[in-house]
Amino acid sequence: MNTRTHSPVKTPGPVMVDIEGFALNADDIRRIRHPLTGGVILFTRNFQDRAQLMALTQAIRNERDDVLIAVDHEGGRVQRFREDGFTHLPAMRQLGRLWDHDPVIACKAATATGYVLATELRACGIDLSFTPVLDLDYGESGVIGDRAFHSEPRVVTRLAQSVNYGLALGGMANCGKHFPGHGFVKEDSHHELPVDNRSLEEILEKDAAPYFWLGIGLAAVMPAHVIYPQVDPNPAGFSSKWMTILRQELGFDGVIFSDDLSMEGARFAGSVVEGARAALKAGCDMVLICNSPDKADEILSGLEYPQDEAARRSQARLVRLFPQQKALDWDALHKEAQYRQAIEAVSALMQS
Repeated sequence: MNTRTHSPVKTPGPVMVDIEGFALNADDIRRIRHPLTGGVILFTRNFQDRAQLMALTQAIRNERDDVLIAVDHEGGRVQRFREDGFTHLPAMRQLGRLWDHDPVIACKAATATGYVLATELRACGIDLSFTPVLDLDYGESGVIGDRAFHSEPRVVTRLAQSVNYGLALGGMANCGKHFPGHGFVKEDSHHELPVDNRSLEEILEKDAAPYFWLGIGLAAVMPAHVIYPQVDPNPAGFSSKWMTILRQELGFDGVIFSDDLSMEGARFAGSVVEGARAALKAGCDMVLICNSPDKADEILSGLEYPQDEAARRSQARLVRLFPQQKALDWDALHKEAQYRQAIEAVSALMQS
């Protein structure tokens, strides 16, 4: 029996999984076809060259046309695809340094960066990059480091708006991370559970300020695997209080993704299934499970997810992240004047 799902009505599930290699194997296909799956995230291990990447994304589409294909492709040291024609994108700190000399040129370069990022990924069948990073640069966090635009919330906001505009011009949504802010703590939540002891007022005034100021410019948000004990004993991604602040005080109606549930910062919630339940109960629309096929299977087999009104609202939000316009293919993209101009701006920034 053919179990592939092809429907004009998209009904993505609440779990984003990854795949093992350059092509889908039987286990990958089984997970993608699972009704709880709503997304697939790609990594460098899934990239050999552009032809292979395009074949891979098409294979995913052949199994499910209602799963979001995503990647962490920010620029700088977090750029999953770098060869075979992909433009090397700057770390966001380079845009912040340019701002200190010329804010107008910096915003133009940020828009160009977003446009190149979006159009190149979309030409290869990818829907979403988890970008931009909205964390402030306190000079303390190694895991954030030059991924942050700047230390000033106002500058982070303006440059992120420009990147988001470039993404939108390229037909791609955005995802601000890591709410309400990961830049103040030294610990890396991939390997430890960071604790930020500042008050709610200080966090909202500084780190969370870009989320207030960006307003409807954000399509999605990813909370931090960080505990803010003055606010809530749970990490932000498992905290209904932080989700309430995001939804009600900030008026955010986009998608909330959990960060990777296999990270050390997610162990607080217990087993991986308990973590998925806690994140969804707190208000996340989709949970990520990466680099751990066994844990992905645990979530898909152990998570109960009733199709109630909250689930339907989450699905509606997720559907809005899918591109609304057809992507240019690679050859057509490289003939487009707007893309060539954007490439020139990015190249100039990389050489500065």
